[in-house]
Amino acid sequence: MEENCLFCKMIKGDVTSSKVFEDDNMIIIKDINPIAPIHYLLIVKEHYQFLNQQSIEQAHKLGECLHKLSIMQSTLGLDKGYRLIINQGEFAGQSVHHLHVHILSGKELKWEQL
Repeated sequence: MEENCLFCKMIKGDVTSSKVFEDDNMIIIKDINPIAPIHYLLIVKEHYQFLNQQSIEQAHKLGECLHKLSIMQSTLGLDKGYRLIINQGEFAGQSVHHLHVHILSGKELKWEQL
């Protein structure tokens, strides 16, 4: 955990979030600035910023998180489809420097809407 990381503080419970799921590897929260009717963040519990910084073990845990998400799609209201986005760096739109996955749904998502 990083002392000054917003997501680490949410994971520890020091900062309030609208958590919808938690297990040993991740939390899923509602995004506070949604860009779709359904907009969650899947946040890995272990702190690292970029995919290229993860170990094989961390990559395996991320895979477990994505598998769990696929199992939970009905529970999260994602049955009609959803989009996953991982921003890597500020140029790509990453504003919190902790690996997380945006989960978007609730309307038809056109590619040109990005």
